[in-house]
Amino acid sequence: MTVERIYVFKRFERFWHWSQATLIIFMLITGFEVHGSYHLFGFGKAVELHTLSAWTLIGLWVFAIFWHFTTGEWKQYIPTTDKVVAMIKFYSVGIFTNAPHPFKATTLKKHNPLQRLAYLGVLLFIGPLLWFSGWFYLFFSDWGAWGVDKYVSLEWVAFFHTAGAFMMLLFLIAHVYLTTAGHTPTSHIKAMITGWEEVE
Repeated sequence: MTVERIYVFKRFERFWHWSQATLIIFMLITGFEVHGSYHLFGFGKAVELHTLSAWTLIGLWVFAIFWHFTTGEWKQYIPTTDKVVAMIKFYSVGIFTNAPHPFKATTLKKHNPLQRLAYLGVLLFIGPLLWFSGWFYLFFSDWGAWGVDKYVSLEWVAFFHTAGAFMMLLFLIAHVYLTTAGHTPTSHIKAMITGWEEVE
């Protein structure tokens, strides 16, 4: 087996990835404490840290969106049906039988078809669900001034925000697990640290 090294992830992408991951994990920790799952920081401090992390993540996302559009990297997330079935077969069976990976990463195509669909789902569904419900949560005291207090229920806002958090947690678990699907269990993780992807 021949392994080739290609430079896939630029410095900002790696910074964005790890910063975003850290903030999301921290928000899951503080968010579940706010819901009474355990006691770590205390309710008031957990709310404060959760809110601070949310604003930091929003700032990071705004900058990341600007970077993606000015560099043309947004094209990496355009969904495609090419090799979707092959990727499903690989992740469901091939990964356990040491089958060859059906997708080869390149500088112009960093993400396989299932990754593109998953990231698009986070971007278009899970993210907005969390941000809109979180916004209503944060500005609950302003509902009357906005004229929405008769139409929006805090109970439903809490439900949707928590549902979004569990979806993000499931995505995170699947994402971490699938990082082990390279030619070695740590090759994808190393690529997101160094920028260099090792492909067969």
